[in-house]
Amino acid sequence: MKSPLLIGLLLAALASPALADAQKRLESFVSHTKTLKARFHQTVTDRNKRKTQESSGTLFFQRPGKFRWVYEKPYSQVLVGDGKKLWIHDEDLDQVTVRKLDQAIGESPAALLAGDNDIDKRFHLKDIPDKDGLEWIEATPKGKEGSFERVRLGFKGDDLHAMELVDNFGQTTVLRFSGFERNPSLGASLFRFTPPKGADIIGDR
Repeated sequence: MKSPLLIGLLLAALASPALADAQKRLESFVSHTKTLKARFHQTVTDRNKRKTQESSGTLFFQRPGKFRWVYEKPYSQVLVGDGKKLWIHDEDLDQVTVRKLDQAIGESPAALLAGDNDIDKRFHLKDIPDKDGLEWIEATPKGKEGSFERVRLGFKGDDLHAMELVDNFGQTTVLRFSGFERNPSLGASLFRFTPPKGADIIGDR
């Protein structure tokens, strides 16, 4: 779930029709999705394809830069982006980690989804073959910092149904979305976070 991504220079020289199609699909999703609510199911596999983690929960976002990502099973964790900071609350540890949001964009799928409209300035985009009944786009970063090599986004029409994130250690995180609600009315309180009394706070408050 951590994320800026690595670079592939394959399409840097040519503005191919596939790249244009990928940009159009992603631009359509970004421009028509100001808020979103969905359920997610997440699995993580290692480089040997062994499942190491499985979790589920609910996500909300409001562009730009505001999101709430709630892990419900098997453990409880909340990530909140309030537009300026990213708050990560691990309830089991009673610990809150705080980071500047501009440094954390791309560090979680929620941050990537809820970012500004300049995703094509941060990533190289290309179409890749259809899979599982979805049309896929691959995004590789223009910068070299961060822990992810690439992100793939699976669409059905203009709706995002899946994300696959591959990190520098060969781990793959797959997110499947359901109960997708585009542009619901979301209360401002979803995107505010107050650390619980007594919680350990780590980072730049």
